[in-house]
Amino acid sequence: MIIDLSLSLSEETRVYPGDPEVRIKPWTVIERDGYYMNVLKLGEHSGTHVDAPAHFIPGGKTVDELPLEKFMGPGLVIDVRSGEGLVGLEEVPDFGFLGRVVLFLTGGRELSPEIALFLVAEGARAVGTDAMSIGDDAVHRILLSGEVPIFENLTNLELLVGKEFTFIAFPLKVRMGSGSPVRAVAITE
Repeated sequence: MIIDLSLSLSEETRVYPGDPEVRIKPWTVIERDGYYMNVLKLGEHSGTHVDAPAHFIPGGKTVDELPLEKFMGPGLVIDVRSGEGLVGLEEVPDFGFLGRVVLFLTGGRELSPEIALFLVAEGARAVGTDAMSIGDDAVHRILLSGEVPIFENLTNLELLVGKEFTFIAFPLKVRMGSGSPVRAVAITE
């Protein structure tokens, strides 16, 4: 089964404060032009998206420079909705992260720098969250300096708690991009 983990992009899509609003305008219509097409105006970090190292790390890899393997792999969802404040180390298992895409079902909570350091040290392939932001600037810098891509604004993670799945979320190949919207999915058996 394929589970969609992506928000729909529309002019109602919430964006991080200060980011450009999503704008979708018709460019052509079938009745007049013979085909239908829209013009999109949005930031690289609109909707469900991935952050590349260049987003916070001077000279860091851009989204088009990261190996495609960083955007897919065995996934793990950790449900931390019952806690308060920053997600702490005591809320996560102390093993099982090597080569995995670790997704946090937070209900809007952010990760602590300690969790970010732990995930990099444990060899997580990528990290994601249902929140608009994974954490503060320090959390972004820790993960991205370890070339651990960050997926934000994921949805439907509650459907994957306790399940084995493959996570896939390829970005657009934006040259020199600090990130990109993605169509994130989980494939379960």
